[in-house]
Amino acid sequence: MDFFFSYLLYLILFSIALPLVFLIAYRHKSSNPNLPPGTMGWPIIGETLEFALACQRGNPGRFLNDRMNKYSPQVFKTSLLEANMAVMCGASGNKFLFSNEDKLKILCFPSVFNETLTTDKFRPPTFLPQFLKPEALQHYMATMDLMASEHIELNWSPNREVLVFPLARKYSFALAFRLFMSMVDPEYVEMISHPFQILNEGFLSVPIDIPGTTFNRALKASKFIHNELLAIIRKRKMELEQKGDSDTRDLLSHMLLASDEKCNVKSEMEISTQLICLLFATHHTTSSVITFILKYLAEFPDVYSKVLKEQMEIAKSKGPEGFLKWDDIQKMKYTWNVANETMRLTPPVQGTFREAISDFTYAGFTIPRGWKMHWNVNTTHTDPKYFPDPEKFNPSRFEGKGPQPFTFVPFGGGPRMCPGREYARAQVLAFIHNVVTRFKWEKVDPCEKVAYNPSPIPSKGFPIRLQPLQNGSIKDLVT
Repeated sequence: MDFFFSYLLYLILFSIALPLVFLIAYRHKSSNPNLPPGTMGWPIIGETLEFALACQRGNPGRFLNDRMNKYSPQVFKTSLLEANMAVMCGASGNKFLFSNEDKLKILCFPSVFNETLTTDKFRPPTFLPQFLKPEALQHYMATMDLMASEHIELNWSPNREVLVFPLARKYSFALAFRLFMSMVDPEYVEMISHPFQILNEGFLSVPIDIPGTTFNRALKASKFIHNELLAIIRKRKMELEQKGDSDTRDLLSHMLLASDEKCNVKSEMEISTQLICLLFATHHTTSSVITFILKYLAEFPDVYSKVLKEQMEIAKSKGPEGFLKWDDIQKMKYTWNVANETMRLTPPVQGTFREAISDFTYAGFTIPRGWKMHWNVNTTHTDPKYFPDPEKFNPSRFEGKGPQPFTFVPFGGGPRMCPGREYARAQVLAFIHNVVTRFKWEKVDPCEKVAYNPSPIPSKGFPIRLQPLQNGSIKDLVT
C-alpha cells in the first residue's frame, strides 16, 4: 500500500507541473531526433510503476520482452527511477557494455540508491580485496563449513518445518560479518540485520521523504547502519594504531590500511558505504540463490539424487572431523551446474546501470551523454535462441563449454564483473553441502508466489518440511 500511496503523491505533484514538464520533454525530444524507439511513460515517474508491478507479480522479464517485441530486440528507451534510460538487450548489448567499460560509460546507480546510502555520490570499490581472490578463499573454507554446520544444527535440525529464505539470509549475513569485520556476536548481527532489510526495500522505492513511506524508512535505516559501522570503523582504527599492522587482515583492516597511488586513504564514510554495498552483495543475493536451489531440488528428485551422490562422496572423503577444503569445492561440478541453472531461471540480480559519458551510436541510434544504460539478465537468460526450451530446469546446459559468451550473466561481465563471484560460489556450495547431506525435504506450499524487490523473494519465506536422512535412506537415494 505504501508503494501506491507514494505514487499517488507523485501523480498529484506532476499534474501541477504538467505544462512545464511537457515543454521540457518536447525540447529534449526535438534535440535528439535519433533516440532508440520506445516510450518514456508518464512525466517524472516514467515507466517505473509498470516495471515495479511486473517485479511484484514475479515476472520482471515481461516488462523487457514486451518492449523488445514492440520496439527493438537490440535497444529501446524508457524512463525508470527518475532517469532517461536506454536498455541494451541480448548478448550483443551485454558484449557492448561489458567490452567498453570506462570508454562510453561509467558504473552508476539510480539517484534513489545514492540517496539511501550516503549524502555523497556513491563510488563503487575500485580494488579487488585480497581475501575475495580464489587463492585467499581457501583459508576461509573451514569457517564457511563450520558456520553452515552450526547454523543448521541450531536452526534446522530441531524443527520439523523451517522457513528457508530468512534462515539462509541469517546464515549469509552472519558469515559476512565474521569474515569481513571479525564480528561474531550473534545478538549484534541479528540486531543490525533488520535495518539492512528495510534499507534494501528502499533501493527501488519512490524517493518521497515523508514519514511512513518506504523511502523515509530506508533513509532512517541507512543513518542507523552508518552510525553502527562508523563506530566499528573508529574502534578498529584505534586498534590498528595501537597494535600496528598484522599479517592477518579482514576486509575492514584492508580498507583502512589501503591507499591509492597518491597515498590517499578512504574516508570513514566511504568505507562505511562500501561495506554496506559489499554486505548486500554477498548476503542478500547468495541467500536468494540458496533458497531457490532448495526449491528446485524439492521439485526435481532426480536432480536432488545426483547432488546428494556428489556431496556424499565429498563428505566421506573429508572424514567425520574434517572440514571442506577448496579442492572439495572444485569437485562440486554438478551441484554448481544446478546453482547456475537456478541463477538462470531465478536470477538473484536483475542487472546494473551505466551512464554515458559522451554521445555515442549503438545499433544506429544515438545515446546522449548523461543517459543511463541498463543491462538485464532477462534479455538473454530466457531467450530460446540462447537456451532452448528456456522454461525447463536443465543443469546439463552448463556441461562442457556451457552457454554462449555474454548470454549467462548473473555476475555481469568485463572489468566490472562481480568481484565476489568466487566467494559466493564457495558460500553457496558449502551451505548446500551441509543441507543435502543431512536432509531430504518437500515444499509446504507448492503454489507459493515469488516477487522481485529487486532479488526474488518467496512470499511466505519458502517453508519446507524436513526429513532427516538415516544411513539406510541415504544408501537408497544415492544408488
